Amino acid sequence: MDHILQEISAVGRKLEGMDTAMSALTAETRSMRLEIAGFQSQIYGLDHRVAAVESQVVLQTDRDQELLYLRSKLTDLEDRSRRNNIRFLGFPEGIEGTDILFYLRDTLPKLADITFDPPLEFQRAHRLGLKRQNGKDRPRPIIACFLRHRQVRQLLQLSRRQGPLRLGPLEIRLSADFSKETADRRRAFLSLSPRLRHLDVKFGLFEPARMLITKNGESRTFYDPEDLK
Repeated sequence: MDHILQEISAVGRKLEGMDTAMSALTAETRSMRLEIAGFQSQIYGLDHRVAAVESQVVLQTDRDQELLYLRSKLTDLEDRSRRNNIRFLGFPEGIEGTDILFYLRDTLPKLADITFDPPLEFQRAHRLGLKRQNGKDRPRPIIACFLRHRQVRQLLQLSRRQGPLRLGPLEIRLSADFSKETADRRRAFLSLSPRLRHLDVKFGLFEPARMLITKNGESRTFYDPEDLK
């Protein structure tokens, strides 16, 4: 009988130990649940922050695209406002005297060997930059705004065919007038010319700033020099 009582007592002690272990396990489980709930709350908060950041990125991308569009429109408007301009490089300083418009009306028909009908008319003309202090310095370009765009095209096409126009000692180069952004793109395109020639690729630079590439009978137009690199 005593032996049975001892075994029952031992079993009771084991059960008490198991109760204690179960209580500890229950407490640990409760703690883990609280930690998991905390993690879930943090994850939920992070999800919201990520969603907010993604929304800001989308908004910023839209703003960047809108800004690029507005810059493109502004550049286009500036180029259009300059379409009647021609830059002349090579006229010695002071050769125009006191009336630059009279000088251009008199000299350009002789320089181009063209009888303009109607005669040349200008809205304005002037030298670019500060007056040279040294007579040995390169003369400043003259920029002239013509009244008629057709006459601008005549002169620029002649210059492209013949190169510099000559009259006596004068050797005058002509170029269209572009916005800074367009001029930079044209320079970037032209810097690729040696490479294109080396690759035996036919190319042409057209206004305002687009390059036509032809290879193996296929042609493609590029508007961004980076696309050619």
